[in-house]
Amino acid sequence: MELLAHGRVVSKRRVPAHGQVLRIRLHADGDTQPASPGEDCGDGRCGLIKRSTDLYEVVAFHLDRILGLNRSLPAVARRFSSPILPYSYTNGAPRPLIWWAPDVQHLEDTNNDQNSCALGWLQYQEMLRSHNVAPVAGDTACASIQRGEWGRLALFDFLLQVHDRLDRYCCGFEPDASEPCVEEMLHEKCRNPSELFLVHILVRPHAPSQLVFIDNAGRPQQPEAKLNFRLLQGIDSFPETAVATLRSGCLAHRLLKSLYRDQELWESQGGAAGLWPLLQVLERRGQILLQYLQEHNLTVVRDTLH
Repeated sequence: MELLAHGRVVSKRRVPAHGQVLRIRLHADGDTQPASPGEDCGDGRCGLIKRSTDLYEVVAFHLDRILGLNRSLPAVARRFSSPILPYSYTNGAPRPLIWWAPDVQHLEDTNNDQNSCALGWLQYQEMLRSHNVAPVAGDTACASIQRGEWGRLALFDFLLQVHDRLDRYCCGFEPDASEPCVEEMLHEKCRNPSELFLVHILVRPHAPSQLVFIDNAGRPQQPEAKLNFRLLQGIDSFPETAVATLRSGCLAHRLLKSLYRDQELWESQGGAAGLWPLLQVLERRGQILLQYLQEHNLTVVRDTLH
């Protein structure tokens, strides 16, 4: 976190097919190793600068930790002044900086490199129904993902209303015409479930039983009438620690205390007064999720992976 918040930018690189995202290499003061702009990011000293509009991803990181999920990559809000960066990145507006995890496994397929394995919606649902670990025969990348991981993911994505992983086609709600899923003609595929695929399903080779959550900005403004319950489809259990936190009624207060540690985010959002409405939205969604658990008689399971 210290490296992300204060490390000096020593190099930059565009991320193909990801618009305004820059990958930067960082050097911390007092680091015994020299700054080497030409090195790759295999040593874990890199981060992704995203759009200012993605600052919600920093809130998502803190939510992940408060809930005890521990699947999101570290994220901070930061203002940049490095002459290495384009002006649009140094104009004084804070941007989210996400740690670049060098060991996340990606498919070699350039059209599907945001996954560790290819998983269709129907395969995913069948896997949940059958309690089978492996979604596809011979698919070693996702064969070891523990069943409880999907409950973690569904809970997290519902609270944040992240659709890109489990429902990038917006099948679980009626999208506006301006939604990317409509503009890119993805929503039309909802008529044929066999054409639906999950994205951002990622693992690390050294910990293949655990998912890695990326691109967690979600939708803070998603109205309650359009909450996407499809994200919960097929899930029959949720992690005990996260559910206990929701039941405590203290989620918003705990998040506020945690976010205070990120002063760039805190000040840019107007402090407690500016952040509180957003945190109340998360609290309210948590209560809606608890009601869903009760109505569907879903179980809570003890956390087994950390």
